[in-house]
Amino acid sequence: MLLAVLAIGTLALVAGTGLALAARKLPAADSSLVEEINALLPQTQCAQCGYAGCRPYAEAIVDRGEAINLCPPGGEATVQKLARRLGRDPAPLKDLRPPPAVAFIDEDRCIGCLHCRNACPVDAIVGAQNTLHTVIEAECTGCELCIAPCPVDCIELKAAS
Repeated sequence: MLLAVLAIGTLALVAGTGLALAARKLPAADSSLVEEINALLPQTQCAQCGYAGCRPYAEAIVDRGEAINLCPPGGEATVQKLARRLGRDPAPLKDLRPPPAVAFIDEDRCIGCLHCRNACPVDAIVGAQNTLHTVIEAECTGCELCIAPCPVDCIELKAAS
């Protein structure tokens, strides 16, 4: 019995060592590169890059060679990080958005339902249940994700001041 335990233990040790060495020698899987690129993005899920969120944009960068300068919330700093990690030349940030705008909540119509606040990816909307909500202009990216969930249509985009 002791001999069988020692044999299985030795076999497991050899197999584990072999797997560890193979993991060091083999190139990283694309999915881990996607995860690295995703981690460099700001995670606002604003879709301003033309993709549904940061993860799909990271996949497009890795799998299809998408441009690395399409993330307005990440700014030039994110473009630089992506360029360094991918060995690409940094390009000026391409702003695909319309002119800067921020969400505005009509106080007379707001019912305090929290739908807009919960939809905001950058926590730019403040307010509690059944109380007036307001937008912190300095935090709002103008992504429009708060507009659709509003049941009373009291949110609109206005030019940033």
